[in-house]
Parts: sequence; C-alpha cells; structure tokens
Amino acid sequence: MDRGLIEFAKDAIRRFLERRPEAADTLEGIHHWWIDWPGHAESQVVTEVALEQLHAEGLIEPLRIGNNVLWRRRREDAAD
Repeated sequence: MDRGLIEFAKDAIRRFLERRPEAADTLEGIHHWWIDWPGHAESQVVTEVALEQLHAEGLIEPLRIGNNVLWRRRREDAAD
C-alpha cells in the first residue's frame, strides 16, 4: 500500500480534528467528508489503515454505538 497516501489521509484526519476536536464519524464518513482527496477518492482501505495507525499512536479511539463504530479524538479520561 502507498505509504504516501496513508500519510496524506493521516494528516487530513489530524487537521480535521484540530479544527473540530469534538467530531466523530464512521470510517465511511471520514473517508468521504474529512479527507479532501486530490482528484478521485482513494480506496477506503487507505483511510482504514490511517485510522488504525492513528489509533496505535494514541491520537484517536473507536467508539462502538450499536452496530456502528465511530472514530473520535482520544479522550484523556478514557485512558484512565
């Protein structure tokens, strides 16, 4: 997988959360609305890998609501 595309997606997600720290969305929503892809949108797998890496870095966390998973900025008290 193209590391440059993954870094592009990670940077876009970071910038989005800097402007909207309380935002939360599904993988699909993040892929389509948070990332301003140049030209046509890349594969959703790129966004999924970016989210997984940001989660491993401690920046974001998944939040399961029913059958949906929302991704949001990691809450400090959630780590305690």
